[in-house]
Amino acid sequence: MGIVSFFRSRQPWGFPLLYLGWAYLFWIPLVVSGEHVWSFPTVILLLLGGLSPLISGLFLMQINYGEVGFKDLYKRLVEFKRINYKWVFLILFLYPVFNVIMAAIAVLIGITSTPIDFIASERLLSLSSLLMLLGFALLFPLIEEVGLRGYWFDNLQARWSALTSSLILGLIWGLWHVPLVYMTGYYADTTFNPELWWWIPSMVLTAIISTWVYNNTKRSVLAVVGLHFMGNLTGETMGFSPEMYPFSVIGTLIIALIIIIYWGPKSLRKKQKKPLPSYIDR
Repeated sequence: MGIVSFFRSRQPWGFPLLYLGWAYLFWIPLVVSGEHVWSFPTVILLLLGGLSPLISGLFLMQINYGEVGFKDLYKRLVEFKRINYKWVFLILFLYPVFNVIMAAIAVLIGITSTPIDFIASERLLSLSSLLMLLGFALLFPLIEEVGLRGYWFDNLQARWSALTSSLILGLIWGLWHVPLVYMTGYYADTTFNPELWWWIPSMVLTAIISTWVYNNTKRSVLAVVGLHFMGNLTGETMGFSPEMYPFSVIGTLIIALIIIIYWGPKSLRKKQKKPLPSYIDR
């Protein structure tokens, strides 16, 4: 059996096989080596592994749906009209408002007196640092979401409810991040120090929120990239202090539960059906 036939016959599990397999192929040797991840040439392994969602999504889109799939993906990436102004507002302000509310609660109940680490003014005043900040905050979501939402999620949602599909995607997304925790120096220049016991559940819950946005913006990959971008940007500019991260998962859980209960687990769109493309088998 050739590689194309192998992946065609394994829908929808071909994506996580390639997605995780490609990343781990480069990242496991990097972890085992113990070399600093941002040094040369180990950074090459980091970047090659990091391309796995993009490579997996585009490759599987080509062999399974061809031109029809790519035209649909392009529209979902560039069409602003899919995103109602109410969802634009939510995408822009969900994470900043969430951080402020969680920070206020943390101070009130005594978790910490310094819940937020604000970005240093030097980074905002330096054009090169600012461009790098914005570039990375946008680049990583774009690479990830083209594969996860642009290709894979519709395959999951064609088979299961929006909630179940989100849980599957969130778990696999979390597993993709596991090697990053063990890479020497990956988070050295940040205040973020994740522990898997709370970070993976946080990503699963975040996947539910992303599906809610995705399904209510006519499958807009642009909307999910924007939400992901704002999450990254908020984390870099007004992110939680280390002691806040486990506590913030509780807030994310509350948001996810409200979405599930009010909008319904089947489609996360109340009584409306799941938005599915015509070219995917139900």
